[in-house]
Amino acid sequence: MRIIDLRGQKLSRAELLAAMPRAAMGTSEATDLVRPILDDVKERGAAALRDFEEKFDHVRPKNLRVPAEAIADALTTLDPEVRAAIEESVRRARAVAKNQVPKDFHTDLAPGARVAERWIPIQRVGLYVPGGKAVYPSSVIMNAVPAQAAGVESLAIATPPARDNAEGLPNKTILATCAILGVDEVYAVGGAQAIAMFAYGAKGSEPQDGDVLCDPVDKITGPGNIFVATAKSLVSAFVGIDAVAGPTEIGIIADKDANPSLLAADLIGQAEHDELAGSVLFTDSPELAEKVQENLNYRVPKTEHAERVHTSLSGAQSAIVLTDGLDQSIDAANAYAAEHLEIQTKDADAVVKRIKNAGAIFRGPYSPVPLGDYMSGSNHVLPTGGTARFAAGLGVHTFMKPVEVIEYDEEGLKELAARINAFAVSEDLPAHGECVLSRFVEDPYNKETLREQEKEAGLL
Repeated sequence: MRIIDLRGQKLSRAELLAAMPRAAMGTSEATDLVRPILDDVKERGAAALRDFEEKFDHVRPKNLRVPAEAIADALTTLDPEVRAAIEESVRRARAVAKNQVPKDFHTDLAPGARVAERWIPIQRVGLYVPGGKAVYPSSVIMNAVPAQAAGVESLAIATPPARDNAEGLPNKTILATCAILGVDEVYAVGGAQAIAMFAYGAKGSEPQDGDVLCDPVDKITGPGNIFVATAKSLVSAFVGIDAVAGPTEIGIIADKDANPSLLAADLIGQAEHDELAGSVLFTDSPELAEKVQENLNYRVPKTEHAERVHTSLSGAQSAIVLTDGLDQSIDAANAYAAEHLEIQTKDADAVVKRIKNAGAIFRGPYSPVPLGDYMSGSNHVLPTGGTARFAAGLGVHTFMKPVEVIEYDEEGLKELAARINAFAVSEDLPAHGECVLSRFVEDPYNKETLREQEKEAGLL
């Protein structure tokens, strides 16, 4: 891994942000490829979806919507050990999600003057589960569980057909996970075409599709490759999205007492995801940095996806950042705003309290990132590319919207009527004030007598 040496430097905020290693998103380059896919699916529906599945996933699904019996059968053939692991992951995720549900509240400002807030579930959500280099039943859990806890009444999942399935059905472990979660609307559709299907809906093209294959959704969530990210960005003007996700990343703050072998293992674990995955270590110990490099040299050739890991760790998006001390390590980590941030220092609690920017924080050597990927109860759909400076990870809140309810009675409004009118006139919106005054005075449009009318009505 390359070294970024911040020692002896007094960097401004802008300079510190610029010094952080990043993978290029490149969504602009993909736009020209993705836009025609969106337009074609919008126009031709299921017919276009089958064409794109044949082109990109090399199979032409007979059933774009996965038959219910295929979902049920996948559960019956699921390895019992894997099933137990999935069910435990679901149990823990549901326990956390239950406590995430926001509570309605109200504020009484004066007699007859109340503002309340209701949290309303989004009505219909499309959940994207990627394929590609790995199979992600964990992504089914991380998207579906908080949506269900929020009370979303209509959930649809799209995931690419499995490469080894001649019928064009998705991976059986993903289908089995859907069965465990009780999600029965599943589509064998991947990539940008799946995002288009969710955004626009899709009419059927063959008898098994029906007239409407898929209704449009109100929000799309879930990770994906550059084409999925670009598609989400392009449709975000009229359908909600969780985020435009970039390559995954890990940041680790470590001091001289950290275990270099574990640090190397954690960096490798994240690099395994993708050649563009970012792995960044922040430390004030050159000796620790050297030992981590030695452990990487030993461990990387032994892992199954050694070539992918090597490409990731040697890329511009990965680095060991040397600092003058723990304070600078924390400042640099806050500038990096990692998707996953591990704290492996002597006083981890003190460091955790000083973290302002991270998708999720993993405290101590026994809280590695894969714990959060699968079974900690937390959500692994997290902000990437430094967006943790202003964005949060997926949760129950992602699938709900706060709506204020204004409840004023006659006396409550009367107390404010003249002030509202003065405010409205100052903004050159007199009809706003006249709207309110109409409830208390006979002729709010007669400005010559308005002051007297307000006094007679008891507004002044």
